Amino acid sequence: MTVGQKLHMCLSQLESAEASLKSFALDTQDQKAKQLYAQLAQTVESQVIQPLRNRVNQVEAEEPTYKVYQQAQQQPTVRR
Repeated sequence: MTVGQKLHMCLSQLESAEASLKSFALDTQDQKAKQLYAQLAQTVESQVIQPLRNRVNQVEAEEPTYKVYQQAQQQPTVRR
């Protein structure tokens, strides 16, 4: 697995965790818990995901072979 793939996997997992926190906030009736989950989701986005996304963009600009998403789009699909 390349560095680019690892970075994208980590970013996807963090985005999933953020989405889970937002879902918890919507699902709970406890107002304190709702506020906590929403605040945690916002913190994860601003303090973890966004800086990592910026780093991924920087790495991809420096090393085009790490552009995982674009590589996936360019690979031919096999139809059966």
